[in-house]
Amino acid sequence: MNKHVLRAAAAATTVLALAGGLAACGGQGQSDEAGGKTVTLVTHDSFAVSKPVLKKFTQRTGYTVKVLRGGDAGAAVNQAVLNKGNPQGDVFFGVDNTLLSRALDKGVFAPYKAGGLAHVPAKLQLDRDRHRVTPVDTGEICVNYDRAWFDAHDEKPPRTLEDLTDARYKDLLVTPNAATSSPGLGFLLAAVDEYGAKGWKGYWKKLRANGVEVVDGWEQAYNDRFSGSAGGKGKGDRPLVVSYASSPPAEVLGKKPLPDRAPTGIAERTCFRQTEFAGLLEGARNTEGGKALLDYMLGRTFQEDMPLQMFVEPAREDAELPEVFTKYGGSPKDPAAMDPGVIDAHREEWIDAWTSLVVK
Repeated sequence: MNKHVLRAAAAATTVLALAGGLAACGGQGQSDEAGGKTVTLVTHDSFAVSKPVLKKFTQRTGYTVKVLRGGDAGAAVNQAVLNKGNPQGDVFFGVDNTLLSRALDKGVFAPYKAGGLAHVPAKLQLDRDRHRVTPVDTGEICVNYDRAWFDAHDEKPPRTLEDLTDARYKDLLVTPNAATSSPGLGFLLAAVDEYGAKGWKGYWKKLRANGVEVVDGWEQAYNDRFSGSAGGKGKGDRPLVVSYASSPPAEVLGKKPLPDRAPTGIAERTCFRQTEFAGLLEGARNTEGGKALLDYMLGRTFQEDMPLQMFVEPAREDAELPEVFTKYGGSPKDPAAMDPGVIDAHREEWIDAWTSLVVK
């Protein structure tokens, strides 16, 4: 999600949105008492929601939300696994499809079918037979390009993964590390999906020969090395970066007047779908409050608040997107996707092989 997870250039926005917006942040422990009026949401550091949306939840249900953050998505999931049966809260949000099977196999979540699932595409309901988790948001990890750089060099940007190995794009791409970054891992999984278990290593050998640069995390890749980042003020010298389909809308947010097009674009056939889930924690003290919160997170009020808070797309098909998303956002038609069980079975093997091939 490190996104997890940082979503494009939204970090400053989410900090402002959170200020005063949460009933309680950080701290330890669960609900005040079993069945009490506090419901504790355990999540990652990139979670954000607007103050009016949480206020509406309290008005409708009588429950106050306490948010407990646990670092990036991977660290938060690991902590939830370690606390299985004696959780820190009532609901967990932020496990994505690259980590989902581990959490499900370890029995972290209790079954609950949230209201509103009829409006969520089946392709996002990866546990639809048992309903241990509820899809809340989705988006794509994609290669982004700096339009100004390609215009100035009279060159067309890449469209596909294979294009990135072409000599025209030598020394132009930067990616976060697949072992330490969610978008970096998503980019690796896109290659595995495209070239198969036997072919992806050959693809990465070609990328390495073509000068791909690998850095630790998304923030360094996007803000320091990417030439098209407003956050980096264009100081980077790499016009291609592994980021998100939501990065172009983030680049225009708050600009007046709005430009005709975003300064960055996405290479649509380089994308990997990432979906985040929430679930009722097994052993939660406030199960009724947790169920109410899951229902609310899948309701339109919460779903339509997310795009400009976390720069993700709602899981609900009928949720309206803000204009900055509809006008400037990328919509990959057929992003790569992979069964969470397959990812779980091979993730460490693929990461180790990738590290030996690209980093060491």
